[in-house]
Amino acid sequence: MPIYQLFATTPKAMETILTDELQALGVNNIKATMAGVAFQGNLETAYRACLWSRTANRILLVLSSFEVKTQEDLYKGVQKIDWFEHINSEDSFAVSFSAKNSAAISNTHFGALKVKDAIVDQMRARFQIRPSINTEQPNIRINVYLNGETAQLSLDLSGESLHRRGYRDVSIKAPMKENLAAAMLLRSGWPQIAKQQGSLLDPMCGSGTLLLEGAMIAADYAPGLLRDYFGFTGWKKHDAECWKGLRAEAEQRKKIGLAKLPVIVGFDQNRHTVNTALAHIANAGLQNKIHVERRDIEDAEPAESWKPGLLICNPPYGERLGDEQETAELYKRFGESLKTHFIGWKAAMIISNPELGFRLGIRSQKPITLFNGALECKLLRMEIEERNFFVPKAKTQEDRIAQAVELSKIPQPETVGVNMPDRQDAGKEHETVGAEMFSNRLKKNLKKLSNWAKQNRITCYRVYDADLPEYAVAVDIYRGEAYRSQLTPLAYIPVGEQTWVNVQEYEPPKSIDQHKADQRLAGVLAEIPRVLGVNPDQVFLKIRRKQKSTDQYEKYGDQRHFHIIEEGGCKLLVNFEDYLDTGLFLDHRPIRMLIQKQAKDKRFLNLFAYTGSATVHAAIGGAKSTTTVDMSNTYINWAKKNMALNIDQGEHEFIQADCLEWLATETQLGNRHYDLIFLDPPTFSNSKRMDEVFDIQNDHVQLINNAISLLSPGGILYFSTNFRRFKIDKQALSDLIVEDISAATIPEDFARNPKIHYCWRIQE
Repeated sequence: MPIYQLFATTPKAMETILTDELQALGVNNIKATMAGVAFQGNLETAYRACLWSRTANRILLVLSSFEVKTQEDLYKGVQKIDWFEHINSEDSFAVSFSAKNSAAISNTHFGALKVKDAIVDQMRARFQIRPSINTEQPNIRINVYLNGETAQLSLDLSGESLHRRGYRDVSIKAPMKENLAAAMLLRSGWPQIAKQQGSLLDPMCGSGTLLLEGAMIAADYAPGLLRDYFGFTGWKKHDAECWKGLRAEAEQRKKIGLAKLPVIVGFDQNRHTVNTALAHIANAGLQNKIHVERRDIEDAEPAESWKPGLLICNPPYGERLGDEQETAELYKRFGESLKTHFIGWKAAMIISNPELGFRLGIRSQKPITLFNGALECKLLRMEIEERNFFVPKAKTQEDRIAQAVELSKIPQPETVGVNMPDRQDAGKEHETVGAEMFSNRLKKNLKKLSNWAKQNRITCYRVYDADLPEYAVAVDIYRGEAYRSQLTPLAYIPVGEQTWVNVQEYEPPKSIDQHKADQRLAGVLAEIPRVLGVNPDQVFLKIRRKQKSTDQYEKYGDQRHFHIIEEGGCKLLVNFEDYLDTGLFLDHRPIRMLIQKQAKDKRFLNLFAYTGSATVHAAIGGAKSTTTVDMSNTYINWAKKNMALNIDQGEHEFIQADCLEWLATETQLGNRHYDLIFLDPPTFSNSKRMDEVFDIQNDHVQLINNAISLLSPGGILYFSTNFRRFKIDKQALSDLIVEDISAATIPEDFARNPKIHYCWRIQE
């Protein structure tokens, strides 16, 4: 058999596990890279990797590498392959194309079409028949990765991602992929525990992924054995006899392994997920090998006959503020259950917030980084022994907010250093000297900015932004109309003008003593109502963590208390309780006003529109038509209500869609043209509604080029981002006029923080 250059892809941070797997399969010349492993081998090696790898996504067989400086180079490079060696003219194929740092081709749809055309044209010229496209199960799947000026052309031997084992109901969305579950088990020492007949328990088993992967590892059950489709089965060079032999060997190993399977059990409190897990177990042919029952986490305990082994689970992450208190209590109860019933066991779990791990009250080994999709997580591994127990002291965001609010209600001493009766430490607890410094700075800022705001008819502005490092909060003043109805803000009953204060604490670093940080926050909440002259009930607090995704889209509550503010003649709805952000980005005030001034008789497009405030400004400015696009139905509806508060007629289109997908489609169709476009994408997004992860630094060139394609002659694109380390790729955009207007778009109330956002005016 000939020796091929092969490449196995895997999720980031799993490269070492995949390397170990390939070495165990007898693979040589292995080189791990980011999100993959390069290696060499014959077809048997490649087939064995497809059949046995538990952590790979795809196995690629490299056909060629070539230089791509122009679009024509890609076409010619693909045509150098004799495709009749791989498929017949009446067969089908599919193309996967990705590009990074390429000046020649940044649009992946266009790149895939170019590859397809090269293959079809070659086959049609030789046989007068062209192969067809089949994106589901083609005879072969072709993968092209263009990195800079180098393209790697490969056959995808897996056909579809190897994490799809064949036992899962494809209509059910899983919280984790099968190869991540396998990685967790391998990293937690399950193969060794299973050999010693240790038990496996998942007390929050959901649809059973960890149980099934654990059983397949323990039973020497090849993860690809259930699949009926691989990318090589329709390939002309497929060695059917070799594949048949490998499958027969795997079937025999499975038969032997299943005979000595240890105890494997799953619990879940949800009846529906228990039934789903049982169906998946049956699909894998593991009935009577894995036991699943409905049981609450508090009732999770092993039977006396079970040999101590591994307890493993994927518990709730508590990503949303509204869920965090409940999630923290769950972890606390779970920790008590572990300490009570599982002495002598090992435990492992994957979490995205390491602080929740402290709630268990059990010391863990050094956490291992893994990625659940694009979400960075930590795998905690623990030995359930009394020597590792401790009393947890960590607090959730909701704990901190509640404590700070309570402390802020304690009367402040009139003179620094005077102790309050029965509260000998109250002056110290509130750090009155520091609180007075904060108070003085807030007064100074208010005096300066209130005059500026009055002169410029600005009702909502930032009055403090971590001016004193010890008091790292942002304080925003909102003045507007309050109303009585919670559910119908468009039919509100005015109750007079009110002032609200939105306070965001920048989460303190772990080096800061938590108790001291809480005292300072309490001092802030005590001073703000007094200095700004507002009722404490009108002060709203949230804690702004380091962003992991599009945090402004996280829903924290469901109070539905909307209020109407006015900006530049536009009425806009804001909400202080249900979301991290209020529905209005104050730092974008100048760019919204600029859009309003330039919108007359223009066709306006607002991408990643959030609540559509820029669209309202364009409409008030006399735009001929507006199009508002956002993926969230909640925010599209919010944008519609904002528009209805101001204008009830005109051509105003609201589209709920993945902006990236919508933009790519409209670029291809070429039916839409706009005179003015506002493009304010998130820094990062891995929304479940999106097919791919979006990263502003890596993807901005393609995004801007797609948006520019919708500009009419003489049109203007305003592109903005709040990613502080962002660097615009002017070389890749050298055919465009790119003007940095960031300084002109930073308002007076954000002047102390010039990196709040960056903004460019872009034209062809």
